Amino acid sequence: MSLSQKLDTWYTDYGRTLPWRGISDPYRIWLSEIILQQTRIEQGRDYYHRFVEAFPTVADLAAASEDQVLRLWQGLGYYSRARNLHVAAQYIMNECGGVFPSDYQGVLKLKGVGRYTAAAIVSFAFRLPYPVIDGNVYRFISRLYGIVTPIATDAAYSEFESLLLKKIDRLRPDRFNAALMDFGSLQCKPVPDCSQCPFADECIALKTGRVALLPVKAAKAKPKERWFYYFHLRWTVNGVEHTLVEQRQGKDIWRGLYQFPLMETDKELTDKQLPVEAARFAKEEFHLSSFRFLLSPPFRHQLTHRTIHALFLEAELPSGTAPATEKYRAIPSSEIKNIPVSRLIDRYLQTL
Repeated sequence: MSLSQKLDTWYTDYGRTLPWRGISDPYRIWLSEIILQQTRIEQGRDYYHRFVEAFPTVADLAAASEDQVLRLWQGLGYYSRARNLHVAAQYIMNECGGVFPSDYQGVLKLKGVGRYTAAAIVSFAFRLPYPVIDGNVYRFISRLYGIVTPIATDAAYSEFESLLLKKIDRLRPDRFNAALMDFGSLQCKPVPDCSQCPFADECIALKTGRVALLPVKAAKAKPKERWFYYFHLRWTVNGVEHTLVEQRQGKDIWRGLYQFPLMETDKELTDKQLPVEAARFAKEEFHLSSFRFLLSPPFRHQLTHRTIHALFLEAELPSGTAPATEKYRAIPSSEIKNIPVSRLIDRYLQTL
């Protein structure tokens, strides 16, 4: 049997039932694919349902504010995905007449959509014969055909795409792609049970003892370490507790999310350095001549390319006294739950 025939047989018995499978709505398929980038299906499923409920159509998503989108996305990480999703929805409404693009090149024009995502959308929504190539597919196909090209590069994508274009079921590319991804995820796992594999008799990696060596991955750079010192100031006016926040800007992590005033250093401050630097920051940023604080437990937050070490400096200011600053925004403390914040800030708030 051919690759597509074997996959189809396996998929009939073991394929996953997912809420974005078996539908042809390109908006919902696109939504699921963006959510599932860098996200496990178990976690992404809940976010998919939340987004569909909050924004049932691309017009609803386009009409939302960025804060609404980021707040709903909170906890998923890689927030550029949410911002790109929002921008792309507005592009569809403003430049495409509210109609989702139905061809591969048109889908590729959407912000945040690459070759894999475009292939997934057009194959599932419009049954166009474009193979999907994600990490699970790389693993399965590299083992099956003994491909040693390092994955996650443009060269590798082109090589795998060229091979799969010859193998894809052109009548049912949606089912072929679903089976391909599920097989890599459920059967050809990082540590697979090859005795149960329907491709065992033809798998080059199994025949040559290289199952554990494939796919070949490029060496990862060591994550950069950063030290964040957040100032959680609280004061009461007319019986309402307030705090200061700011919205992250620029091209750094968590752009568009809110945080407490931040002092970042290029190395960890010692016990002697921290009070001195905190007093300097408080004087420059808030015009506070004296500054006493309680220190939170340390937080470590791991991102793909960064390790964040964070401490929160908690300070109660005299009642009726607000810090003098135009740089930060004063809000009632109870409003923090309504604005988008990073998972790191959310973890801290859960400890209060």
